[in-house]
Amino acid sequence: MSVAESTEQNEHFLSVFRRRFREWRGQRPFWAGLFAILGGIPIVYFPYASLNLGHMTLSLQTNAGSGALIIGVLLFTLGLVLWFQPLVRTFAGVATILLALVSIPMANLGGFFFGFLFALIGGGLGLAWAPGQPTVAPAANEGAAPVLADPSAAQVPGPDQDPAAWGPQNEQTTHDTTIDASGGRNSAG
Repeated sequence: MSVAESTEQNEHFLSVFRRRFREWRGQRPFWAGLFAILGGIPIVYFPYASLNLGHMTLSLQTNAGSGALIIGVLLFTLGLVLWFQPLVRTFAGVATILLALVSIPMANLGGFFFGFLFALIGGGLGLAWAPGQPTVAPAANEGAAPVLADPSAAQVPGPDQDPAAWGPQNEQTTHDTTIDASGGRNSAG
C-alpha cells in the first residue's frame, strides 16, 4: 500500500473530494467553461421568463426566442466541452466569443448584457488557457546542487561582485547577419 492510499483512507471524504476536484480543475479550463455556461443561462432565461410585480405580469415576448434558445444551449454545450474536452479549447473559445457577439442582436441584447459579458469572458479564458507543465519529483539527492546543462550559465556575476573579474566569460559575442546592421534597428525606405 502506498503512502497516498494510506493517507487518503484516513482522511474525511470531503477533503479527499476537494483535493481531487482541485486536481481535476487544474487540468482543464474550468473557469472558462463555467463562464460560458453562466453566459448561456440569462440568454435563454429572459425571452421565456415572466416577472410578476404585484398583480402585473411582465413578459418579454419577442420573435428572437428560438434564436436565444439555440445560442444559450450552444453556450452551455461549449462550456461543457471546455470542461471535458480541453484539447479543443481554441475552437470552443472562438465559438463562444462569436456566439456572445451574435447574442447581442439576436437574443435581447445578449441577455441584457449579462450573458454577453459572461460568455465573452469565458471565450477569452478558453483561448488564453494553456495546460500547465508537469511537476518534477524531487531527486534522491536533495542536498546536492542542481546540475546545469550549460556550465557557462552558472557564471553570472551577482550584484556584489565585479563583472570585470569574471574574465572572458563576460565578453559579448554578437554576430551581425545582415549587411548593414545599423545597431540592430531596421529602417524602411
